[in-house]
Amino acid sequence: MIAETAALRLGTTVANTAAQIWLGGRRREQERHLSIEELARVRIPGVKFSRSVKRQFEQIADAVFDRLEPFLEHEFRRLEESGRQAVIDAVCDTFAAADLSDGALLAADAQPAELIRRITREVRPPVGLGEAEGRLYERLFNECVEYYVRIVRGLPVFEERALAELLTRTTSLGAEIARVLEQLPDRSLFAPEGTDRDEGFRRRYLELVSASLDEVELFRRTSDRGAAQARLSVAYVSLRATGDDGTGRRSAGPRQRSLPPLRPDMSDWEDGGRREAAGMRVEAALGGASRVLLRGEAGSGKTTLLRWLAVTAARGAFAGELAGWNGLTPVFVKLREYSGRALPTPEAMLDSVAGHITGVMPKAWVERQLAVGKALLLIDGVDELLDGERRAVREWLRKLLAAYGEVRVVVTSRPAAAGADWLRREEFTALHLDRMTPPDLAAFVRQWHQAVRELGEELPCAVEELPQYEQSLLNSLKDRPHLQSLAGTPLLASMLCAMHLNRGSQLPRDRMELYRNALHALVHERDAHRNVPSAVDSRLSLGDKLVLLRDLAWRLSDNNRSEISLEQAERHVGRKLAGMRHLEEQDGVRVLDQLRGRSGVLRSPAVGRLDFVHRTFQEYLAAEEATEEDRIGNLVGRAHLDIWRETIIMAAGHANRPQREELLGGILDRAEEEPRHARRLRLLAAACQETVLEVSEGLAGRLDGAVESLLPARRETDPPALAAVGASLLRKMPRTLGELTEKAAVQTVRTVALIGGEEALALLAEYVRDDRRPVIAELIDAWAYFDAEAYAHEVLAHLSLTGRTVKLTHSGQWAAVRRLASVDTLAIHHPFTDLAALGELPPLRELVMFNSHGVADLTELRVQPSLAVLAILGNATLEHLEALRDLPNLRELYLGLSGTPSLDGLRLGSDVRSLGLLNVRADTDLAPLAHQDHITQLNVLPMGYSLPADLKAVFRMPQLTNLSLHDADVAAWSTEPPGFPPNLKRLALYNCLLPDDPRALELPGVEVIIG
Repeated sequence: MIAETAALRLGTTVANTAAQIWLGGRRREQERHLSIEELARVRIPGVKFSRSVKRQFEQIADAVFDRLEPFLEHEFRRLEESGRQAVIDAVCDTFAAADLSDGALLAADAQPAELIRRITREVRPPVGLGEAEGRLYERLFNECVEYYVRIVRGLPVFEERALAELLTRTTSLGAEIARVLEQLPDRSLFAPEGTDRDEGFRRRYLELVSASLDEVELFRRTSDRGAAQARLSVAYVSLRATGDDGTGRRSAGPRQRSLPPLRPDMSDWEDGGRREAAGMRVEAALGGASRVLLRGEAGSGKTTLLRWLAVTAARGAFAGELAGWNGLTPVFVKLREYSGRALPTPEAMLDSVAGHITGVMPKAWVERQLAVGKALLLIDGVDELLDGERRAVREWLRKLLAAYGEVRVVVTSRPAAAGADWLRREEFTALHLDRMTPPDLAAFVRQWHQAVRELGEELPCAVEELPQYEQSLLNSLKDRPHLQSLAGTPLLASMLCAMHLNRGSQLPRDRMELYRNALHALVHERDAHRNVPSAVDSRLSLGDKLVLLRDLAWRLSDNNRSEISLEQAERHVGRKLAGMRHLEEQDGVRVLDQLRGRSGVLRSPAVGRLDFVHRTFQEYLAAEEATEEDRIGNLVGRAHLDIWRETIIMAAGHANRPQREELLGGILDRAEEEPRHARRLRLLAAACQETVLEVSEGLAGRLDGAVESLLPARRETDPPALAAVGASLLRKMPRTLGELTEKAAVQTVRTVALIGGEEALALLAEYVRDDRRPVIAELIDAWAYFDAEAYAHEVLAHLSLTGRTVKLTHSGQWAAVRRLASVDTLAIHHPFTDLAALGELPPLRELVMFNSHGVADLTELRVQPSLAVLAILGNATLEHLEALRDLPNLRELYLGLSGTPSLDGLRLGSDVRSLGLLNVRADTDLAPLAHQDHITQLNVLPMGYSLPADLKAVFRMPQLTNLSLHDADVAAWSTEPPGFPPNLKRLALYNCLLPDDPRALELPGVEVIIG
């Protein structure tokens, strides 16, 4: 068979198939196998019109011929005659067997790649083809399918009644279709030989990658506008990753108390805050390995990260730990595109991203990139393939890496589809993408709103209003810990951003709608939208999945467990399926595997175990199951158990009115009958008000009475428990504190602060009239829980702050504290090193910096000459110690020395009587202390049970009367007893290593205290 004959046969096959669909369609299936001429005679009245239609489709066949003939001329040189015939026969036979109807085309969204996948799954592959014939068959078939789809999409709607008018309008139809085909990209037939064009193609390819992958879809849950595309390079936020040993990240255990999350203070929202995650930035983690298996739960940002790596590599814009990746060529492979067909050879790896230019790709260009280690292979979505196909991915990777051992590879998967050791034999490092910390979440919100600015008129608000939306959402996240807890992944955080934007800054009043939206997105909608093969293979609807998940959640909760063995879970699912008569699938093992792999809410925390990715989802689903099965009495009986608290609160939201009356009434009945649990039960009943829509008048009165019996707060444990009731409690709080005891007033302030929000801020502003010192101290401390500027204006500006310690827990308070003229005592708890900025503050009498870092130039302290007490703690390197002498009023000084090896230059004024040295290293030279002849009290805290160098200098301090040592190796004195200061009266040893012989510490005239 010559190329010309083969191209004509293929062109005729493609055109005939298109004509059959156009003229025959689904209504006349028996006509699908007629030739164009025969079909035209049947369907087209009149010889003239019939011949016109025949000519149009012959012209289309010629257009396909023109595309394929030179390609086949080139490829046929490598094949024997029998091989050529077999390939062409196989393509035509597959076309004849395939469902290419308009319905199949619609099901594939008229996308050639999706139609190819469907045909590959449904039609038996040809047999008897060799390797070369098989490759040519696949390329020819894919090419012909693309031509077919383009042709059908270009045809007008066929209507027999308007045939004359239609044919009049389409006399140039064949020519128009031919032009469409001409615009398709050239295929590899015309790829140049040799390497002289490699660099030119690489530049063109990188430009295409940079443009085509630099987009991210904003969450589409609440409106079509939310599905708009934004630039990934703008929206990207760095995440955290930890080494993944496969042991999993367990949820709360069976005895873990299910208490509500406490509202964090604002310091948690800054990098370096108290809750900073232990994991490293994912870019740093990737930079330390050449082969990485990156695992993460649904919506954790795996695909987005790979796209960002591809775009950044294309632009050569890596920095920091990944700077060495600049110069690499990114190759992005979406595995879900290969479901049901062979995984790509190197030359086919660019098809999904750069298919339009692969025709002019130099021969073996991808292979050369791989061979010299210049490729960055990014393989996305092992979990999106069917189970059997995942094993093929591992074998494909193994062969690829055997051939190209120097290539850098990042593979992503959900944990259920690939264990941490899945690629251990191939020497892959396993990493796990962590949940976002509050600083990560704040950065995500900022970048999300920055990215949507580019949408312009597509936005539901004016672009200039976006900063207000951003700040409003951040305030909601900071005020409502449940929101922060939910938004731990980029997917769910994006859902909140879109919901907040589309609802005009209004998030739902209670948590129920948020959890429902999150579950629906994770369990079903996201995979359905993305057409993920391993999800499409499931026949379960959203409702079916939720029924099964609810049953699992209840069984876990009913046994006070947060995880279960896979074997038990499989049995439970199997039993539940037996009652779902509308489902054909009854295999509990298979269905659970689908739920675990694709639902987004189940995971394996350890081998052979199963739990929910977030305890909230288990509680929400268990609560819904309890109301569906009317297990209200069961809930009432467990209401005194902390582990059931959240489930019961959400059950109150799921319940119908009779169930709510039974649930809340039963809890209050128990509170009256069981004094031991009364307080806990009333707190729970009050907290349920957050999720219920309405209650009867009688129950409302009982709830009010329960709340009133809980107030005012008196014990230190009361505020967190009361704050968990939520904002509804604020309506019952006193408007003034005058009638409360001092202790109750303090705990009331703390309760209001923990509840948070604008209403709480207004109430605290009323409390500034109370002048009791502990109350004022608590009002000052409450600053940490509110927007810094607003709280300073509404509360602190109306307090007398002189002589009272004002704490700065985060950098956002700095601008506000500058305007508080009465501040003279400041404690800075957040990372701080800019001593020059102290000049912006009012004159200070006391200053403590708990977290200094970097280089601290002490000459800048001269801007605060009134300082009497100064503490510079942390790991800063202290420079110009001699400048401390320029503080004329200094009386007490405390220095952290972990970053300062020497006290050279230390000269203190004669009024300094007390000196504290913390984190003193073994090599720190204390010799300058011998010259501080006015110090009477010295505290030394070494690092790691050691004695600093030249401690004898301390014992030469003539006026020293009180010496305290912490965590020091005093036992060393037994070998070389020191000479103690002549005026020493008191020696305190705290947590020190003591000598075996207690007589070594018997010092005449000295009181020795051991603690």
